[in-house]
Amino acid sequence: QVQLVESGGGLVQAGGSLRLSCAASGGTFSSYGMGWFRQAPGKEREFVACISWSGGSTGYADSVKGRFTISRDNAKNTVYLRMNSLKPEDTAVYFCAAGPSGYGSNVLRYNYWGQGTQVTVSS
Repeated sequence: QVQLVESGGGLVQAGGSLRLSCAASGGTFSSYGMGWFRQAPGKEREFVACISWSGGSTGYADSVKGRFTISRDNAKNTVYLRMNSLKPEDTAVYFCAAGPSGYGSNVLRYNYWGQGTQVTVSS
């Protein structure tokens, strides 16, 4: 069973930056594709970014392209989400997800989910 623990969320002013981390344990991290999703109050969970098992391929939602960067360190079993130029509309709980076929925006491709970390961007 894979456990995912997110960290790095918090309160930041618009235009600021944060780096989220997701530490994995209990599985073969280096074989899993990873994704970041977010869910704002009253809204559905939405895709943010994904990265292949090797880190060679990445994907982003249009709303974050050019501002967010996903990366991974397989030696540390950790995936990161660097968020720059944050906007109030980025406010949400951010979740990381993993799966052998994990990639892209389809939540069904991810088998494991973390509990989430809150990101709040003030205007």
